[in-house]
Amino acid sequence: MQSLILAITEHKDAATFLAWPGDFELDRSEHVEEVHLASGAALEGFAGDGSGGTFFFCGDGGEERPVLYADSEGSAGLVAIGLPELLRLLLVVPWWRDCPGFTAEESAEAAAEFLEDEPDLPERRDRAAAALGLTLPTEAEVLARLREVATGPGKDYVLIFTPENTAYEPLFGEGVDETYTG
Repeated sequence: MQSLILAITEHKDAATFLAWPGDFELDRSEHVEEVHLASGAALEGFAGDGSGGTFFFCGDGGEERPVLYADSEGSAGLVAIGLPELLRLLLVVPWWRDCPGFTAEESAEAAAEFLEDEPDLPERRDRAAAALGLTLPTEAEVLARLREVATGPGKDYVLIFTPENTAYEPLFGEGVDETYTG
């Protein structure tokens, strides 16, 4: 199977859609501050967004590794298990950050705003998915999986701001700012 990272770089339709509205760019892999995982597992930035957020692979391996997203405001959370799952999220619900409750209502509201400005979004998404060889799940399936990952295994992926040894706030849900003692 071809690397999806390589496929993105080779297919303009995919890279363009992922850059916007997906807000995902492979050339933005440097995070704004020094961080590590509380577990001590490897952490590799591989992409970022326009606001300074970073997508990280967690642990050892390839594109099948869990993907953690950290924004530039001190919040982080697991968003996918593997790059294929992340790309499905970005293709189907590129406005996922506007869905903190993982609901279809939140997604429909955000989608309406995007589609008002970009009515060709579904066609562009389908071309990008085809270029990457991905079959797309439904919006409800994507949101359910995001909830499952973020609230299940995501609890085990705590990002630490290394200089102060403090945990990032949870990306989904309330958290407290405290020194990490784990």
